[in-house]
Amino acid sequence: MKLKLTALAMMLVLFSCTEDKPSSQPTQQKPVVVTPNFSGDTAYKFVAEQVAFGPRVPNTAAHANCAAYLTETLKGYGADVIVQEAIVTAFDGKALNMKNIIGQFSPEKKNRVMLYAHWDTRPFADKDSTRQNEPIDGANDGGSGVGVLLEIARLMHAQPTNVGVDIIFFDAEDYGAPEGVETGDYTDWCLGSQYWAEHKHVPNYRAKYGILLDMVGSSDAVFNREGTSMATSPMVVDKVWRTAQKLGYGGYFKDTVTPQTVDDNYFVTVMGGVPSANIVQYHVDVLTMGYGFFHHTHKDNMDIIDPNTLKAVGQTVADCIYQD
Repeated sequence: MKLKLTALAMMLVLFSCTEDKPSSQPTQQKPVVVTPNFSGDTAYKFVAEQVAFGPRVPNTAAHANCAAYLTETLKGYGADVIVQEAIVTAFDGKALNMKNIIGQFSPEKKNRVMLYAHWDTRPFADKDSTRQNEPIDGANDGGSGVGVLLEIARLMHAQPTNVGVDIIFFDAEDYGAPEGVETGDYTDWCLGSQYWAEHKHVPNYRAKYGILLDMVGSSDAVFNREGTSMATSPMVVDKVWRTAQKLGYGGYFKDTVTPQTVDDNYFVTVMGGVPSANIVQYHVDVLTMGYGFFHHTHKDNMDIIDPNTLKAVGQTVADCIYQD
């Protein structure tokens, strides 16, 4: 997600609408569904529990322990869990033991929505001025999206949705080349979602749409309409942003469009065929352009996580799926 895509690099996903034919049958009113209350405090707790393991870098004990925690937590909320394990190759040729953790809710339902985030953390603080070779906590970049989705899993356990929902925690997203090292290949990033796109957890898997949560917990967060999402899946972006604004979160969800970036949604949409919106902190003003002051530094810790931001994102995503 750290590279900008040119227009020529993008494969656009086209959407079409068919006009409903008039029916002589009386229309049935859709039953009123009340979206449950999303707890920003509980999501914050889920973020803190991940960070407590230490940096979740592939091939480390913290990574293995956190994988077990995520798997058991999803199972505890009633999900049918699949763990995709594979060895993928990093930019430097290192073999990474990757685990994509997938929680299926109501797997028997054909009408499905996909919610996803990455759970691994950056193996080095390449944007920091000190301790650049040490891994970062990844409270926001990794932990926040997972924390929100675990709280949504808790809500669905108490109150199931009408649609089937798949929560996917992708691995090895953040093992791309460090600052100043040019490989010329954006496929260094998002190794877990690339693997999933080529090896679906269910044969011929389909979802109506997907929502990616990436860096969704910082106290200074603003979520502009991410450029890749707008190029490939504008209808999904519009659905999410209109929901946020309806709920009173317009201060977080802005209508400015960011540059196109490489993130898990690119591979899920273009390779995996699931049109997706990316909720990601990306500033577009000149002075703070980019992912934020904490990005790929040791400042990405629990000090920057705000339960109010987690609440705004989580309530928005919850409303999208409960009102679907």
